Amino acid sequence: MGFDPSRPDIHLGHVVGLRKLRQLQDLGHQLILIVGDWTAQIGDPSGRSATRPMLTHEEVMENAQSYLRQFFKVVDRDRAQVVYQSEWFGKFSLADVIGLTGRFTVAQFLERDDFAKRFAEHRPIAITELLYPLLQAYDSVAIQSDVEFGGTDQMFNLLVGRELQEMMGQRAQQCFLMPILVGTDGVQKMSKSLDNYVGVEEAPDDMFGKIMSLPDEFIVSYFEYLTDAPVEGQTVNPMDLKKRLAEEITEVFHDQQAAAAARDRFERVVQQRSLPDDMPVVSLSTVSGPRWSNALVSAGLVSSVSDGKRMINQGAVELFPPSGQSLKITEDGRFEAPEPGTAVKVGRRRFASFQE
Repeated sequence: MGFDPSRPDIHLGHVVGLRKLRQLQDLGHQLILIVGDWTAQIGDPSGRSATRPMLTHEEVMENAQSYLRQFFKVVDRDRAQVVYQSEWFGKFSLADVIGLTGRFTVAQFLERDDFAKRFAEHRPIAITELLYPLLQAYDSVAIQSDVEFGGTDQMFNLLVGRELQEMMGQRAQQCFLMPILVGTDGVQKMSKSLDNYVGVEEAPDDMFGKIMSLPDEFIVSYFEYLTDAPVEGQTVNPMDLKKRLAEEITEVFHDQQAAAAARDRFERVVQQRSLPDDMPVVSLSTVSGPRWSNALVSAGLVSSVSDGKRMINQGAVELFPPSGQSLKITEDGRFEAPEPGTAVKVGRRRFASFQE
């Protein structure tokens, strides 16, 4: 299975395939993880409607180290071989590239859905993108792959690998296509760019909370794709089933104690609307800037002033004074220091306590 380290972290969508690889490891098969340090610089055009910017090799290699650390949370490091595309593509000459491109036609590649749509709509397709399926296909030749794994959106690329192996005198690989995991929005596939993802290195509370935001109709598929736990009958309360799902997944990437604590915190803070006991403390003297959005940045509750404004406009910022009713901040007005001991809540899971 090949991975393009185009970003520094992976999410549960990647884990679907990794879990299947681990099962094959447990059956005694040899696993080869191919780090796409060449193809990541191009970017996989699968399912994309526009050309993506190219990465530098340094950026790709930095991401690759992060990827591998996260992969080995699922697959067994001791029973996996890691290879880099540069082991073979680093030796490629222009003649090798031309020889590879001469085995396929442009018409064949334009049959691919994403290329066909962009071509029909007169949107650009970079020559490098046409090279991507060829380079991925050559990976299968380089390691003499028997089986290649990929998502259902990778079918074209995997089949090109089969054809190229046969052209070069090898036995054609089998293709195992993994289902695409729907993101927490319940609409599109899980993706960091769509902010509907659950990262494998997220804190237990964040991982548990994000899974709890999943629409009920996807609970069963998440159980099937991401756990070995049996799914109970249809009479089970969806909320209880989702909590069990969130606890199962959180335990995989942390431990049983952290998962149980995340569940307890979710039930107290989100369901019972209690304030957490371990809120970070923010000194009012450290708050800089004239508006509430600045205060939220100072408190570490948002990443930027614009993010703070967005949360305020959505009505997702709430104050809990120690001696009064809770109050929502709905306008990015001037920041006036609240009563010491006032808790501030941003979204569903971010809290801090203002103190003198």
